Amino acid sequence: MQEKTFTITAETGVHARPATLLVNKAGQFESEVEVSYNGKSVNLKSIMGVMSLGIPKGAEIKVSATGSDEEEALNGVSEVIKEHLGE
Repeated sequence: MQEKTFTITAETGVHARPATLLVNKAGQFESEVEVSYNGKSVNLKSIMGVMSLGIPKGAEIKVSATGSDEEEALNGVSEVIKEHLGE
């Protein structure tokens, strides 16, 4: 398993459009990809799961990937987060 922590800097937090980008990116990989925030973890391939977390600006999230292409999955999701949501 590999994991990275990010801080959300986007003014609107993780809303529908960037959440969709994250779900689409995670869906390109075989690995299990999860996002954790505020003590809850959800499958990053589920738009409803991601939206249910209600991640605001300033939040610290953890993304983890487990599987045969976990490194590629984590790198792909990291790029989307850095480009659209935070650091």
